[in-house]
Amino acid sequence: MLDLKFVRDNPEAVKENIKKKFQDQKLPLVDQVLELDKENRAVMAEAQELRTQRNALSKQVGMLMGQAKKDPSKLEEAEAAKAQVKANADRLSQLEQREGELAEQIRHIMLQIPNIIDPSVPIGPDDSCNVEVERFGEPAVPDFEIPYHTEIMERFDGIDMDAAGRVSGNGFYYLLGDIARLHEAVLAYARDFMIDKGFTFCVPPFMIHGNVVEGVMSQTDMDAMMYKIEGEDLYLIGTSEHSMIGRYIDQILPESALPQTLTSYSPCFRKEKGAHGIEERGVYRIHQFEKQEMIVVCKPEDSMKWYEQMWRYSVELFRSMDIPVRQLECCSGDLADLKVKSCDIEAWSPRQKKYFEVCSCSNLGDAQARRLKIRVKGADGRTYLPHTLNNTVVAPPRMLIAFLENNLQADGSVKIPEVLRPYMGGKEVLVPKH
Repeated sequence: MLDLKFVRDNPEAVKENIKKKFQDQKLPLVDQVLELDKENRAVMAEAQELRTQRNALSKQVGMLMGQAKKDPSKLEEAEAAKAQVKANADRLSQLEQREGELAEQIRHIMLQIPNIIDPSVPIGPDDSCNVEVERFGEPAVPDFEIPYHTEIMERFDGIDMDAAGRVSGNGFYYLLGDIARLHEAVLAYARDFMIDKGFTFCVPPFMIHGNVVEGVMSQTDMDAMMYKIEGEDLYLIGTSEHSMIGRYIDQILPESALPQTLTSYSPCFRKEKGAHGIEERGVYRIHQFEKQEMIVVCKPEDSMKWYEQMWRYSVELFRSMDIPVRQLECCSGDLADLKVKSCDIEAWSPRQKKYFEVCSCSNLGDAQARRLKIRVKGADGRTYLPHTLNNTVVAPPRMLIAFLENNLQADGSVKIPEVLRPYMGGKEVLVPKH
């Protein structure tokens, strides 16, 4: 969410930013919010004037009532002053009610106006315009056929989607045996990897209040992703970033406490509404999965440095498991409304002979901090809004696809990279049962 004063002072820049995000339908919102803001400031000014008059009139009524005891001719003047006090009170009540209505309307519109994107963001309407920046590792295609990822898992008796379908429907799965152990090994390795980078490990709440949801994401994303608990002001998290950033809601942090660097484990729950849908055969896009996440809360001047560092952590992690990856810069039309800059880390799929998304790193500027009222008290005693960033460390169901395809051997076995062996009981290879 932008600062209203910024919109007031830079309406054309805000409109130009909306155009760059190919959201022209939102252009009228700028003029609408400015008109509401103008009315609101007039209402507040009139209300303040009435409060000032109220104090003076109250003193005048008291004085006139005292004089009326000695001079009855003053009584009429006193009654007139009392009537004016009541009229002012009635008008002030109307103004305060209108002020509340206007504030709510302004906030509703401001939540829809997208954040100002960084000048380095490539301009384009959708993800087809995302730009490859750099590759890490040599993508290879073996001289043997690589089966679909669920077929690989089935050779190890490692997945049961039929039973999950009977129990929960499409978009769910049972992982079993070595595949389930591999899933947990990747999470444990990712946890320790981030702890070694100096991040504090966190297991956050898996349900959050509606005001936290509104604070961390746009209404469009919320409707498409979040499951609401019926009859309660609680939502299942779509990613632990939501509850980790929410941890700081309404807080004033001392500047000396920055940066806040957390890495968290959580299950994640997503509706996955929209064009992509749910893939019935596999675990690429599903309703429930587990993830290791990282977030940073930092000084504004440090956020781009952290952004660069965070996506490089993802590259390092995947390369340590012998998975080739690339960094893909997200274009303007592919950025969610709160994001200033974002990139995807994509893993190589030798079966499909292309890359696919496994991590997403985002700098949200001060948007989440403004929505959640997260402030920092500087050394000079003044408060300011910090910047927030997030990045996927690893999400095993999707990551397992890349892992199995890139470590599959011609005989059907799966090689275990050295970094994962301590989490797999020392195993160097997984041998299929079929």
